[in-house]
Amino acid sequence: MGHMQDLSRRAFVFGSAAIAGGIAFGAYGTAEAAATAGDNPLVAGLGPNSVTFNPWVEISPDKITLIAQHADIGQGVGSIQPIMIAEEMDLDPDQFEVRFAGPSPAYFNTGFADELAPFVAADQSPAAEEARAKMLEWLRQAGLQMTGGSSTLPDTYEKLRVAGAVARETLKAAAAKRSGIAVADLRTQSGHVILPNGTRIAYVDLCADAAKIPPVLDAKPRDPSKWRMLGKPMTRLDIRDKVMGELKFGIDMKMEGMLYAAVKLNPGKGQPLKSYDASKARAMPGVKKVLELKTGIAVIATNSWYAMKAADAVMCEWMPSAYPAEQADHWKVLESSFKPEFLGKEWRKIGDIDAALKTGKLVEAEYRAPYVAHQPLEPLNGIGLVTDKGMEIWVGHQSPRFVQYVAATAIGLKPEQVTFHNQWTGGSFGHRLEYENVRVLAEIASQMKGTPIKLVFSREEDFLQDIPRQIAIARHRGSVDKSRIVAADLQVASTAPFKGLLERSGTPTKDPDGQLAAGLWNVYYDIPNFRGTSYEAQGLSPCTTWRSVGASTSGFFTESFIDELIHAAGLDPMKARITMCTVPHYRKVLETVAEMSDWKGPLGNGRGRGVAFVESFGTPTAEVVEVTKTERGIRIDKVWVAVDVGKVIDPVNFENQVQGGVIWGLGHAINCELTYANGAVQQTNYNHHEAMRIYQCPVIEVRGLENDPKVRGLGEPPVPPAAPALANAIFAATGQRIREMPFNKFIDFV
Repeated sequence: MGHMQDLSRRAFVFGSAAIAGGIAFGAYGTAEAAATAGDNPLVAGLGPNSVTFNPWVEISPDKITLIAQHADIGQGVGSIQPIMIAEEMDLDPDQFEVRFAGPSPAYFNTGFADELAPFVAADQSPAAEEARAKMLEWLRQAGLQMTGGSSTLPDTYEKLRVAGAVARETLKAAAAKRSGIAVADLRTQSGHVILPNGTRIAYVDLCADAAKIPPVLDAKPRDPSKWRMLGKPMTRLDIRDKVMGELKFGIDMKMEGMLYAAVKLNPGKGQPLKSYDASKARAMPGVKKVLELKTGIAVIATNSWYAMKAADAVMCEWMPSAYPAEQADHWKVLESSFKPEFLGKEWRKIGDIDAALKTGKLVEAEYRAPYVAHQPLEPLNGIGLVTDKGMEIWVGHQSPRFVQYVAATAIGLKPEQVTFHNQWTGGSFGHRLEYENVRVLAEIASQMKGTPIKLVFSREEDFLQDIPRQIAIARHRGSVDKSRIVAADLQVASTAPFKGLLERSGTPTKDPDGQLAAGLWNVYYDIPNFRGTSYEAQGLSPCTTWRSVGASTSGFFTESFIDELIHAAGLDPMKARITMCTVPHYRKVLETVAEMSDWKGPLGNGRGRGVAFVESFGTPTAEVVEVTKTERGIRIDKVWVAVDVGKVIDPVNFENQVQGGVIWGLGHAINCELTYANGAVQQTNYNHHEAMRIYQCPVIEVRGLENDPKVRGLGEPPVPPAAPALANAIFAATGQRIREMPFNKFIDFV
């Protein structure tokens, strides 16, 4: 990983050449040359008479394999990515296999360029686009291979379709050479090249020929009007196996001669073990060994249950946590972080904010958001095997190359000595961007050299070691005058989630954490005096990316406060937002959700509606939540959502992603927080950190818009508006303004 360590945003030299699309085909003379080129990782496993045209397509005499570049964490990568290639190759869904990409800079993520460039998403000026092009070049040089930031489709929409088109046209060229018929007279269908007389030549029968000719690098993807599958309702390739319980996730893997490990780690995350007594555990059924790790112990046993029970029986004394032991002190650190020495960055400043705050009616409010856990259904796990040659690791993860680095560093190897095999994962929400399981699995496997070790975290250990969502406080001020918002001064103090992740990935940076600006500076309302500032609190629990990252907290703070300003100005929450919105196609999102919900002002009689609009990862999303005040508490009746993603690639998965994001956002706003006592997380299972119950789930109506000039991601953007829309609806129904999550600390829910 040395090359990636050498690069940082600070070190990036602006002015380097931009690239278009980041397609790593290379300047191969022939497909055989492509198979030996250094930037195509499929070369290593290529068999005789086989061909690979690029890092996403491999054809052998017996099968076609398409590569899913990103990790599948439930968002449908294992389906939509190969289908984008298959669309261009005229393959049917049962005519190819799917394999996840291994570690390689060829799979660098172009989709991060927009998020990392210092311009808001709606700014598509030449200067903004130039900065994004330069950031794209930095990503290419760094080879940053990561799934996250709702970047899967923005990253692959163009390059996978081009990859498929190159394969299709090269196979046609091979058929033309074999048959003597001009390429223009050939067509493709269902995995075959079709000659004018109807003769069908299977792709797998052409691979050896295709390997000997120059690939057709200038092949163009088809116009969307000619798509057979994309843009239409699809059955996900993985859905049957998941429904039938047949799909093998990482936690399902088994190997010959494998032993099982469970861990008990310092609940003061990352701190060392002081002492331990394993005498009772060693005498328990199935136990083979008790190992000492840098941050705790591991029990090796004949199955996971024996290992977990024995790990529970080990008496450990821990070194204290590096952050405050008690939750109240975490809040005190945040409260004292609004100072110049903790200034992250003043992200945006318009007008004379200090003078404007003295105009009209001043509105001030403080908001809070707690730590929350990721809690994917599949707890952290993995299989590791260390031999004299290096380490193999089978684990579901979003950053393959960083896994190599972290595992190697933990046991004194070089990253290239670690072979990584990515797995299907049962959820992540940001959990599988971290390395708690990778690091300890490497330590365990290195002490059990030659034996495959399967590590599974108990649910309690998964909660205890989770690097949670950032804790945050916002202190907002604004003023209204003559029925208009004239100033908004938005300040947030928080732990820095993305900087923390980069540091644990071996790429530390001193730059301000851009995720703390998400939902804070990208406000698209006509407010003549505006300032957005972040402060980075120090010495708190490590935090990391959590579904929608910075916008998950700042989106709540900002859209709740905008609602307060609108109320103070005596305006309608929906009409005011539509009027103030400065971006035409963003305004259309608000107008659409107003039309969907038939918004006509206050409902009365204990009923209320709230609206919130947040752009995150470039995707503008507006939500309306309707609630009723009942004797048993607030009932959420219905939610309407309008989203503009530029292009809806899979309408079924689109709707599912939006509905899932809304439920995730509402559930966490209502119920969830992690608190610390004695340096450890107090909530260690689902009964302490409840998701929304089925009976609480409202009807969610979704509409996708396609007005944005770019294809946008969807995994995270439906989350941030859910909490403020709910809080604003509760205010409309009850007059009670809730400024802290979780809401059930202040109000009951049905």
